[in-house]
Amino acid sequence: MKILVTGGLGFIGSHTVVELVNAGYDPVIIDDLSNSNIKILDQLAKIIGFKPAFHQLNLCDDKAVSEFAEANQDISGLIHFAAFKAVGESVKHPLKYYHNNFYSLINLLNAYNGKALNFVFSSSCTVYGQPDKLPVTEDAPVKQAQSPYGNTKQIAEEILKDVVAAGSAYKIVSLRYFNPVGAHSTALIGELPIGIPQNLVPFITQTAIGKREKLTVFGDKYNTPDGSCIRDYIHVVDLAKAHVAAIKLMQEEGFNGYDVFNIGTGNGSSVLEVIKAFEQTTGVKLNYEIGPQREGDVEQVWGDVTKSAEKLNWKAELDLSTMMSSAWAWEQYIAENPL
Repeated sequence: MKILVTGGLGFIGSHTVVELVNAGYDPVIIDDLSNSNIKILDQLAKIIGFKPAFHQLNLCDDKAVSEFAEANQDISGLIHFAAFKAVGESVKHPLKYYHNNFYSLINLLNAYNGKALNFVFSSSCTVYGQPDKLPVTEDAPVKQAQSPYGNTKQIAEEILKDVVAAGSAYKIVSLRYFNPVGAHSTALIGELPIGIPQNLVPFITQTAIGKREKLTVFGDKYNTPDGSCIRDYIHVVDLAKAHVAAIKLMQEEGFNGYDVFNIGTGNGSSVLEVIKAFEQTTGVKLNYEIGPQREGDVEQVWGDVTKSAEKLNWKAELDLSTMMSSAWAWEQYIAENPL
């Protein structure tokens, strides 16, 4: 079965391509290379043994997306990663986020409208805002978004629910990610930020290797045990496997319509705990300082993943030390083998 993976050369997308192949699927990648590297295609080939089909395409170009869909009617599933995803950047450049994240989704939905596709949407725990109760379940209310990025995920989920409610042939699962980190065990693929990293772990590894002078922890006065923000960090390989599980679920008889799942470990770790875990796992001391709180950041969030375990038949298996060691191995690899 052919599965279209948009943003398939990105961090989560590339790992999902590997897991799709491991599960017997045939991935087809679309990526515009705006936030990824074409050399990841060769890295994927080293892992899976062949170079997957690749199309460089801007999903905001409705004509190009329609032409692709017409030429690729044998697609049976679609995993949609392609989106801008940095909270801080979205606060500074909201129109950039609204334009890219909505046009890409709508163009894809229009292009394959009427076809019974299994559609997995890359959503986010940001839809919960600061939850009233932790761990947060899928039944928790979706709150006022604290960033334009979070708002694009909220509205995208509403679009997908409306499409299903209107009688579309699509089957759709939204996966609400927590914080993906780490890298493949081969150290051949991993998170490859362009410019200054927007996420914690690549900033940690770049500081450790000397690309960055120091790491800033955004705030230590939050209402948490050590004052820093708490997140549910999940290994990217576990997250990739969740997408395969979602595709399999929609292939089962009896699945119709739309569903949503939390994808995390079910445990929260603070920023300072992650720093400590990195130092203990790698033996490398980090140069870091406490800075001001960052606009758009939620104080603490981690998820209840009971539904994912029971209905998706999936659960995270890799721990924080594995996340840190694999991320560090990847950072060392690209230092020696620049992409």
